[in-house]
Amino acid sequence: MLSIASFLKLLKESFRDLLPIVLVIMFFQLAIIQAVPENWLTTTIGLAIVGVGLAIFLLGLEVGIFPVGEGLASDFAHKGSTLWIVIFAFMIGFGTTVAEPALLVIADKAAGISAGRIDAFTLRMVVAFSVGFAIVVGVWRIIKGHPIHYYIISGYILVVAATFFSPKEIVGLAFDLGGVTTSTVTVPLVAALGIGLASTIKGRNPVLDGFGLIAFASLTPMIFVQFYGIYVYEFIEVASVVSPTVIEHIPETASAFDFSLLNLIKGLFGVMTDVLPILGVILFFQYIILKKPVANLKEVLIGFALVMVGLDAFIIGLEMGLFSLGETMAYQLTQNGSNVIIYSFAAAIGFSTTMAEPSLTAIARKAKEISDGRINDFVLRLAVAMGVAIGISLGAFRIVNGGDIVYYIIAGYMFVIALTFIAPKYIIPIAYDSGGVTTSTITVPLVAALGLGLATNIPGRDPLIDGFGLIAFASLFPMITVMAYGVITERMGVKGEHEKEEMHLDELRHALADAENMGLSTVNVHGTDKRHSYAMQFSCVHVIVPHDKEEKALLAAKEAGARGVTIMNAHGMGLEEMDNFYNRLHSDSTDSNMMFITPTKKVDVMIKKIMTDLDIIAGGEGISYAYPITHLKGLTLKSSDI
Repeated sequence: MLSIASFLKLLKESFRDLLPIVLVIMFFQLAIIQAVPENWLTTTIGLAIVGVGLAIFLLGLEVGIFPVGEGLASDFAHKGSTLWIVIFAFMIGFGTTVAEPALLVIADKAAGISAGRIDAFTLRMVVAFSVGFAIVVGVWRIIKGHPIHYYIISGYILVVAATFFSPKEIVGLAFDLGGVTTSTVTVPLVAALGIGLASTIKGRNPVLDGFGLIAFASLTPMIFVQFYGIYVYEFIEVASVVSPTVIEHIPETASAFDFSLLNLIKGLFGVMTDVLPILGVILFFQYIILKKPVANLKEVLIGFALVMVGLDAFIIGLEMGLFSLGETMAYQLTQNGSNVIIYSFAAAIGFSTTMAEPSLTAIARKAKEISDGRINDFVLRLAVAMGVAIGISLGAFRIVNGGDIVYYIIAGYMFVIALTFIAPKYIIPIAYDSGGVTTSTITVPLVAALGLGLATNIPGRDPLIDGFGLIAFASLFPMITVMAYGVITERMGVKGEHEKEEMHLDELRHALADAENMGLSTVNVHGTDKRHSYAMQFSCVHVIVPHDKEEKALLAAKEAGARGVTIMNAHGMGLEEMDNFYNRLHSDSTDSNMMFITPTKKVDVMIKKIMTDLDIIAGGEGISYAYPITHLKGLTLKSSDI
């Protein structure tokens, strides 16, 4: 909803999410590198702009992109035209990927260090086509209602199989491109498309079926790019390869951002070229294919405008020193001589940038909404951020110590597949999607700079073979941590809001049933939230013994099947004491009065056991008796007792 209160709430949350990045940079800059950045004020202002831009961006998503995406999906589902749904899915996937800024950066870097074998434009077309194909497959799965893990596991098998035929120069790049295809704008729109379809098609569940499109968009580029690499390295003549240009570059401290009017216009125009094609596709399908006006068109257009302004401010804030500062810190840490510091920085920067990732925030909110509160959005983001931290630090370890990325990735996939069969069904599609939303606007440039910086500055490492791959690690491990989060919450018995409400209603119904069936005994079943009303006779057994015999009486009753006891202090007087009881009225208690409620069928066994063990029938002290009771409510028994 478009309101000042909504914006202020998002603004507060945005600055809360940026706090980890600030703390990480301050700690490593001051405690480890022990130097204050020259343009620290510019960086501070940049972070403030990032926070404001993030809040504006998220408000635009809620007002414009989510409603129109879900509305389109609903209209297509009601129209019943599978062909147009598939065409729309492909155009959204292809159109949003081909202009993705992170893809442009990675493709240019790959072309620059591959000696000209890899063409940046062709690589972008391959990736964009693979994402369009992925969204089509994902939509088809929702329409048909197939379980997602069959598709994902099959895709993993294809990825691993392709790595055995792919040249080693392309494997890390292919894995990384699987993580950069899901942009800040693409993720919310694709998620809205999947959730909208699953909410509209009869028999589909928004949680089980709605998520998963992002996972497909992250998986297929790994396969397509590896096949492209096989073609390039097997069939392109070496004579036609252009020699790479070697540039010696040592990162410098963050420089001030150029706030010239031309630069600001260029930045806004760049964002518009990413967002407006998506809006064009939506309007084309809405007015030409569906022949239906957009509901709340004014709010939708305002939402898209907010997305563009917010994203532009977000990027400006990042460029005001944060990216350059990150590259500088990565270089300085490689010169520090301590590998542990490198791994720590990799983990910390991975965690902090992921917590501030806009697309992850949007998806986590939607997951909480449609899971009925069973998934906590903040805890989900923590689980994803922990996965990224582990993944990037492990990826940095691989670069520093050497090793083939394939073995790491295969081991990670084995964990994912194993957890797929253990984790609750509702968390699996969200876990798969979390691997794609972690590597977007903030994370990709910093992580890519770190990987290439390590591979460039560590002797014996090749930037093309070893420098790529960190993004793949950042995409893989969140799937593991999110499924682990699902397993933990399932074991803890976390319920959704509607489930809690139903449980409360069940309790009320049970209470009403108990009130109407007073002739039945009603007991609670131990270890469950169930009650059981049935026609069974219960009796009350009293055992009165001296205090020093209390423990022995309890043990005897327990062995005879007693499940609970009420102990009261008592003061008894025998025949002789009753002759002159006036002097004994205010004496301290001398006995224990133990009351056991038990099924009548156990009374004989219980009294016989107590009488025998305490020798009451001979010279022992004590008294035991029983009587039947009615209208029993609230007693707790084990299921074996019922």
